[in-house]
Amino acid sequence: MTDRHSTGVTLLAAALLTAATACAPGDAGTPPQVPATSPATAGDGSARPRTLVTGLEVPWAIAFLPGGDALVTERSSARLLRVTPHGEVDKVATIEEVSPSGEGGLLGVAVSPHYATDRFVFVYYTAEDDNRIVRYRYDDGLSEPTVIVSGIPKGVIHNGGRLAFGPDGYLYASTGEIGEPSRARDKDSLSGKILRMTADGRPAPGNPFGTLVWSYGHRNVQGLAWDDRGHMYATEFGQNTYDEINLIEKGGDYGWPEVEGVGGRSGFTDPLLTWSTSEASPSGLAYARGALWAAALRGKRLWRVPVDASGRAGRPTAVYDGEFGRLRAVAAAPDGTLWVSTSNRDGRSTPEDDDDRILVVPPSS
Repeated sequence: MTDRHSTGVTLLAAALLTAATACAPGDAGTPPQVPATSPATAGDGSARPRTLVTGLEVPWAIAFLPGGDALVTERSSARLLRVTPHGEVDKVATIEEVSPSGEGGLLGVAVSPHYATDRFVFVYYTAEDDNRIVRYRYDDGLSEPTVIVSGIPKGVIHNGGRLAFGPDGYLYASTGEIGEPSRARDKDSLSGKILRMTADGRPAPGNPFGTLVWSYGHRNVQGLAWDDRGHMYATEFGQNTYDEINLIEKGGDYGWPEVEGVGGRSGFTDPLLTWSTSEASPSGLAYARGALWAAALRGKRLWRVPVDASGRAGRPTAVYDGEFGRLRAVAAAPDGTLWVSTSNRDGRSTPEDDDDRILVVPPSS
């Protein structure tokens, strides 16, 4: 399956397990899930985003440099761009080793927390034979390419690809199971995992299995974020019924392919929140203003999910429902805004003349 899902059930919240239960039609084998109240969608009173940049080609990831400029990857063109808060765009490089096909290409980007002294940036991309993570030094351009992780299995679908530094200073990467579900729970495979590593690509101290693996049993994670208290969250594509936001714990088994959505089964970690696949296909994830913000591809909206001090999710609300098409990346900017990219040129939508775009969402949303 790709990130274009079959129609599922209404918006679901795993936190409401004590309420009355409901099952998707024809899904008698799935453990009960609990519907939340109908999703609230922002109307004319919501703060309007402004278009920062137009004419991009599947902008997949956004990572901010000190000073407020952002590095932006384009999946299909393999271009790494630098975008200013004023909408000026410069090409940093075209990464020749990228071999884009299907859902693969130039994917995640992350900026070192010590960038002021080491000038390191990291990218995740699909090469000819694998997915890999490469570190560069960025001054006037990219130099000193160093492959820090190679051999991540590649596929036409489910390549994962998100990169982000956590509050612990280590680099996290998400990988997909490339359409081969059994890989997700194989702890010796790099597929279907969240990985945690040093800037040199070694397993970070404290990893649960002495390897790069931090958590497993994932189908295709494309969003990583942390709140102010250090809780880690990830968005995950479901198959036919439930997309997820998970609260990520060290060594956690998130169940795929044994469980999709809330299973309530010993040994598996249930999701924090689930949606029907028609409402989400969640990709990028950011934390800002006391809430998670999840960009929805098939759902064509931006989800706001409040989280409390213990990491529990409140009632989600949707903004910009259907207004801008498929939404891919979302990142919290240093000035308090959110940058959101569209993904209307990825072959699964009819693009507008100015697609793809980066939108800036003001803090009042």
